[in-house]
Amino acid sequence: MSGIDTSELAINLDQLFLVLMGAIVYLMQMGFGFLEAGAVRSKNVTNILMKNILDSAIGAFWGLLTIGLMHLHTELTQTLHRLLQLHADNLPRETIGHVVFPVCVLRFIAYIVYCILLTTIVYPIASHWVWDSKGWLNAEAPWDNVNFLDFAGSSVVHCLGGTAAFFGALAVGPRKDLYNTVTERNERIKGHSVPLAVLGGFILIFGFFAFNGGSQLTITAPGDGEVVAKAIKNTVLGGLSSGLVAIAINYVLHDRKFSLLLCINANLTGMVAMCAGCNAVEDWSAIVIGIIAGPTFLAWSTLIFKVGIDDPLDAVAVHFGGGLWGIIAAPIFHKEVGILYNWGQPGWPTLPVEHNRR
Repeated sequence: MSGIDTSELAINLDQLFLVLMGAIVYLMQMGFGFLEAGAVRSKNVTNILMKNILDSAIGAFWGLLTIGLMHLHTELTQTLHRLLQLHADNLPRETIGHVVFPVCVLRFIAYIVYCILLTTIVYPIASHWVWDSKGWLNAEAPWDNVNFLDFAGSSVVHCLGGTAAFFGALAVGPRKDLYNTVTERNERIKGHSVPLAVLGGFILIFGFFAFNGGSQLTITAPGDGEVVAKAIKNTVLGGLSSGLVAIAINYVLHDRKFSLLLCINANLTGMVAMCAGCNAVEDWSAIVIGIIAGPTFLAWSTLIFKVGIDDPLDAVAVHFGGGLWGIIAAPIFHKEVGILYNWGQPGWPTLPVEHNRR
């Protein structure tokens, strides 16, 4: 019996790690389906679930065809990770479309085209810029000795998805019932199922452990386990602190009432904000990032509603608002090169970047 080739074993373990993380991330598709189904009226449920199935199918099919556009120079292990993460990117960016697209053949076809264009053109370009070894934000930026910092997708996945959700909702317009003729003002339309929304929220929170922890890509190199554990721990700290602060503020400002959907979305916003730097911030920094993410979610949610944009699931507030704060926060709180730890270095010009340690 021949001896074990440790290098081959390491490769297999790394790929198994990515497959397992990717499988858990894929559960987020189900989480979004449940959350969306519970957060809207019953008449929208079939439409929403149908489009979740299409998201999965279109994301997988077109992802396989276009994965080379994302990472022309990466190894199999990295490519496998980004392909699996493509499933997660499908979720936030189509959240608005799930709810506001009525069952109409022409609009249904438009939705499919919309998904294909995002999957084949928009996401591969953004992913290549930030995560590929030859991407201009990663390794070939025009400035000296810096590169973009986004460990798990605050910008590539969530800001991109939130932007798509914003323009999707803007193009489709608000639902007819958003305007209350009695009070003569817009009022939020409540969902129909609390258990479905809660189940979806728990699945998404669980999925974020793999979404952020799995972004380490490997598990066999020295220090990999520590980084994965830190990423998951910081994700939990950021999410929970964001949710607690948001519901406390909402309780004070809104007649001492709690909102279940707000609590879920605020938790998710904190986890979104942690994506960029979850591997490289201290515990206290994760809590601070989450504390700020809570009111950030409330501010974006209120702003989007006040300007008359119908965002039933607060997708813009969660993904764009949380993602934007995440890519600002990571270079501030980074434990090695963050602004808080390097006061002698130039500050604001380096906010979106990390010093290149090569």
